[in-house]
Amino acid sequence: MSIVGNPAIYDPKKILDHPEFRVLSPGEKPPSSANIAAFYNPAHEIHLVEKPKPKPGPGQVLIHVRATGICGSDVHLWKHGRLGDSMILTDECGSGHESAGEIVEVGEGVTEWKAGDRVAMEVGVPCSLPSCDACRTGRYNLCPDVVFFSAPPYHGTLTRWHVHPAQWLHRLPDNMSFEEGSLCEPLAVALAGIERAGLRLGDPVVICGAGPIGLVSLLSARAAGAEPIIRDVATLTVPIITDLFQSRLDFAKSLVPGVRTVLVDKKLSPKEQAKVIKDIAGGPLQLALECTGVESSIHTAVFSITFGGKVFIIGMGKNEQVFPFMHLSANEIDVQFLYRYSSQYPKAIRLIAGGLINVKPLVTHRFSLEEAVAAFHVAADPTQGAIKVQIQD
Repeated sequence: MSIVGNPAIYDPKKILDHPEFRVLSPGEKPPSSANIAAFYNPAHEIHLVEKPKPKPGPGQVLIHVRATGICGSDVHLWKHGRLGDSMILTDECGSGHESAGEIVEVGEGVTEWKAGDRVAMEVGVPCSLPSCDACRTGRYNLCPDVVFFSAPPYHGTLTRWHVHPAQWLHRLPDNMSFEEGSLCEPLAVALAGIERAGLRLGDPVVICGAGPIGLVSLLSARAAGAEPIIRDVATLTVPIITDLFQSRLDFAKSLVPGVRTVLVDKKLSPKEQAKVIKDIAGGPLQLALECTGVESSIHTAVFSITFGGKVFIIGMGKNEQVFPFMHLSANEIDVQFLYRYSSQYPKAIRLIAGGLINVKPLVTHRFSLEEAVAAFHVAADPTQGAIKVQIQD
């Protein structure tokens, strides 16, 4: 069967089989005009490659990618070569999907954009066909034929020049930087979770995990009203965040001073850890935003929640896990999941541009595109204290 639609347009073989594609030698200094990118492969190697500079086709624009964040999924693909059963590295694959940049050329039929426009890139490109239930009903993140840049086999946006469909770009206001534009992607994940979880003003919330997604979820929960005005009266509405690393909890406290932090004790069982959380909160919580995907953390979240509450799992974990079934059942605790996001970028941009969510402090380390390999090593090492590592060009 021949490949058609977006999978054909963005066929990774077009780059891998191109005569200009090559893996750069360690320490090699390519010219500033070269289209370099960070790629990983099934041998768990991360390296720079040089690839052809693309030309925008009909409905596309060429973008100079100015800022790209390294996501935990990028690191996981490098280290483990797969995410579940649907995203498996079988060849060289370009990394990166948290990107913003500047349009340098527009293709045929593109009238809404021009060279010089600053944009955030939404990297999940669905089929958008009326025959697709997911696309037709607005849940395009579930489109079975989606091309998600950096999800194998499709190459990502951690590159100098990237061709993108014009309709999946979002204009950056003048008061937003490229750095903030790239952070719209992880913020979109958190906003989708907040929306689907049904967080309401004053809900008592525990957030499991103080990595980048946990932290943007904390910022989003605060913006949604999960922090009290009168703390000594409404103590249950103080959001709580947990993590294994005190440095990350300290960082969370600097972002949201009113948050209560819990350092996870590996010697405690999930039930014992949940008791610590409930004691600090003053009682069981209504909602858990689980941002790690780790089985023990999910169990802790479950045991922290009150009767009729909800555990909303944003994090990605191993394929098969054991859940405390009878506790969930006897307490009518709902468990929901999130797969990427849909229709969140405009909201993310409004929240950042309007000052309701400040994502600037999340970027702790910055590297040039030529230093992308070093950047990955920092992002993969929790002892180096990175929250969000960004590549800038």
